[in-house]
Amino acid sequence: MQFDELMAQYHVSKTSQTHKAILPVIVIEDLQDAVPLAKALLDGGITMLEVTLRTGVALEAIAAIKSALPEACIGAGTVTSERQFEDCLDAGAEFIISPGITPTLARYASDSPVPFVPGVASASDIMLAIEHDIHQVKFFPAGQAGGIPMLKALSAPFPSIRFCPTGGVNQQNFQEYLALDSVMAVGGSWICPNTLIKEKQWQAITDLC
Repeated sequence: MQFDELMAQYHVSKTSQTHKAILPVIVIEDLQDAVPLAKALLDGGITMLEVTLRTGVALEAIAAIKSALPEACIGAGTVTSERQFEDCLDAGAEFIISPGITPTLARYASDSPVPFVPGVASASDIMLAIEHDIHQVKFFPAGQAGGIPMLKALSAPFPSIRFCPTGGVNQQNFQEYLALDSVMAVGGSWICPNTLIKEKQWQAITDLC
């Protein structure tokens, strides 16, 4: 299954752009925050959640959210190795996102039962993805890598590629990214900032959604 097919399955046409998603990039420091945060996002209409492997409780958080909220689609982000990939699948992750792409990880992902979205920042990265029959990628870090002008430039020679820009995408510019035909989703932390998570301001996060 491709990532856009998974989005359609979870009915993520809740933004102004049909069949496109806002993907919250979630960092869980306290395991007890995992389910309340996920529920706040779901209450706000966000159905696909990326829990990053930036903390020691990330895998437990993925498992806890999937168990408590089966209607949510939970994925893992910041996956950089085969071992992490396998651990995320064991925890119940339904999609895998990486900040970059390597031949080893791409080959491993080719046998995965869930969508794999590797990070790209250049034409060479995209060509490596295509060599492994990967046509849906994460443009990262979007802001630092040239933003919308760079994304337009990369889209021209690679019409089969669809992007999920992340990094520098925010409340002020996300609609500009979503308006691009080559963009299938955008990712960012603005919709669930760490300050609101630490203060357990769940309603405020729902309001942001």
